Amino acid sequence: MKKFVDALGDACPIPVVKTKNAISEMEGEGTVETLVDNEVAVKNLTKLANQLGFAVHAEKNAENQFSVTIEVRGNGAEKEADVPAECPAVPEGRTKNIVVAVTAPVMGSGNDDLGAVLIKGFLYALTQQDVLPRTILFYNGGAAFTTEGSASIEDLKNLEALGVEILTCGTCLNYYGLQDKLQVGGVTNMYEIVEKLVGADLIIRP
Repeated sequence: MKKFVDALGDACPIPVVKTKNAISEMEGEGTVETLVDNEVAVKNLTKLANQLGFAVHAEKNAENQFSVTIEVRGNGAEKEADVPAECPAVPEGRTKNIVVAVTAPVMGSGNDDLGAVLIKGFLYALTQQDVLPRTILFYNGGAAFTTEGSASIEDLKNLEALGVEILTCGTCLNYYGLQDKLQVGGVTNMYEIVEKLVGADLIIRP
């Protein structure tokens, strides 16, 4: 069996996610060929194949176009580990109460256009994790992510459907004139925000 994955134009980590899903859908042995448009994606896919114990070959087809072929074989690490399709239970000792605090419309500092791409990719990547956060808090500039016009609404709805609590600061919604545009999750206050942060085992601020 051979599967093709078109990840041209996809931002990180989408090429890896698409390829990982294609491998999971394989019935028996075969190959998964993924098309990407940058060398970073090639390196990430090569790392994925190495982690799974599969042979991998990459080549440049044209300017800004690469193909990465992963040989899915029965002796790969994924096959030996017999990875279940569903999310595994959280092992004892692993952080259980993860809280993500999104406080700005961008991720990191430097270039805001790049930061906007990064934070969108970050929220999408959360939907693909084996261990999901318990709560995602949106406040200050981050409040816009849960409101009308946000490019991340579907990802957040998917997370909510998986049991992740989505909370947006009510004062922030009012300040930015977004109080009537909430599309996902509930409204919270500073007392609850502090309560969630204090009670967390791990706080992630992208």
